[in-house]
Amino acid sequence: MKATKETLSPTRVKLTVEVPFDELKPSLDATYRKLARQVRVSGFRPGKVPPRILDQRLGRGVILDEAVQEALPQLYSEAVQAEEVDVLSRPEVDITEFADGGHLVFTAEVDVRPELTLPEFSDLTVTVDAVEVTDEQVEEQLGALRDRFAQLTPVERPVQSGDFVSLDLSAEADGKPVEGAEATGLSYEVGSGNLVEGLDEAIIGAADGESRTFTTELLAGDQAGQPAEVTATVRGVKEKELPALDDDFATTASEFDTLGELRADVRQRLEQSRRAEQVGQAREKLLEGLLERVDVPVPDSLLTGEIEAREHRLSHELEHIGTDRAAYLETLGQSAEEFDAEVRESAGKAIRSQFILDAVIDVESIGIDQGELMEQVIMRAQRSGMQPDVFAQQLAQGEGLQALMADVLRTKALFLLLENATVVDGSGAPVELALPARPAPDTDEAAEADDVDEAAEDAPAGTEEAAEAAQPATAQPATAQPATAQAEPGAAEAATGDAGDRDI
Repeated sequence: MKATKETLSPTRVKLTVEVPFDELKPSLDATYRKLARQVRVSGFRPGKVPPRILDQRLGRGVILDEAVQEALPQLYSEAVQAEEVDVLSRPEVDITEFADGGHLVFTAEVDVRPELTLPEFSDLTVTVDAVEVTDEQVEEQLGALRDRFAQLTPVERPVQSGDFVSLDLSAEADGKPVEGAEATGLSYEVGSGNLVEGLDEAIIGAADGESRTFTTELLAGDQAGQPAEVTATVRGVKEKELPALDDDFATTASEFDTLGELRADVRQRLEQSRRAEQVGQAREKLLEGLLERVDVPVPDSLLTGEIEAREHRLSHELEHIGTDRAAYLETLGQSAEEFDAEVRESAGKAIRSQFILDAVIDVESIGIDQGELMEQVIMRAQRSGMQPDVFAQQLAQGEGLQALMADVLRTKALFLLLENATVVDGSGAPVELALPARPAPDTDEAAEADDVDEAAEDAPAGTEEAAEAAQPATAQPATAQPATAQAEPGAAEAATGDAGDRDI
């Protein structure tokens, strides 16, 4: 077989493949054997029909076409490997020359990953916010903790903002009761604004047992958007009492003995949270900087696929919460055109970012070993509330393991970039990011990893992804197989009906 590659654009190539007839003989023999089992000819046992009889009954051309279709995927795969093509899509295959006994010539156009020119990693500079925790922020957190330990005490006085009240509610529109608008014994924090507009103003100052009526707009139901008269009756008033902020509170609300220790812990946790936010900010700004410096072309097919995938996920999520795209866009205050443009821009940015990280993976020869992969499987299984072996089986049944490996590799590439980049705060002072370190799995995790290995091996369909995951890997896409040649696939099946045995 002889293969040549022609670059059509930075993201698309054309392979021209020439195959001697002798190299098609294994596929031709396999086609004859298959048809001999399918076709029933008087005087011959199933599977024993000679090729010359099949040629007479089905036509030599039909059989040759079927043999070519059988051979194309493997021939294409060999050409891709020989020319080192990093494919991203299914190819468009065209058989340009073929005759009985002669060479087979076909072309395959396919989208490929673009070759990128990366800047020196040490030249990258990222500016992030400094980690600052103020006394006010610490006290705010302590206040929220006090609020969690507050007690509600009944009081005999008019309603005030911040009280918790028990309410009976009813509504009328056009002098008729609004169906579904009645509630009894509803607990409500006055001033929270969590119910209908105008409620807080109406009940503040009301006494226990007193009713107040106000006009508001209905928010749901068949009469949504219409004005209604709402009557709220107070059935009990409770005041929120906060515990004193002292050592006793620290002992009750935490594992610490003193308020000073609790306050120091709150500050430390806030600092840890800010440092995590700092890492996220650095990641985002680093990618934005790279996107500005690196020219990254994106194949149209890949962009279209990503947009369609995002639209599918959105439709599924909206259906799950009982709404549709039009209502969702209304809440966003966007037109369909504005939203589509935003999705397209976001999808393109995501693809370009992945291409850059994949280029870093290749340049730095970043890999993933079995321990790292199993650690991720175990962690994500725990996050999903599943056993690791069950989770691994689900991954192995589709392209889940490949996606997981790509995600891990790209994360490692991004952290490598951050480790080599210069990170400063707004004043120009250097910042040491709190980048996560990969912990070594403990004994229990190692045992679970063995279970995951076995589960992946036992997964149905003998997926190639599971086998690839067991080896150190780099982010290489699976070789796309040709969808079809110009000749119709399965011509021999069409002739025999592909419905088991058939008399001819």
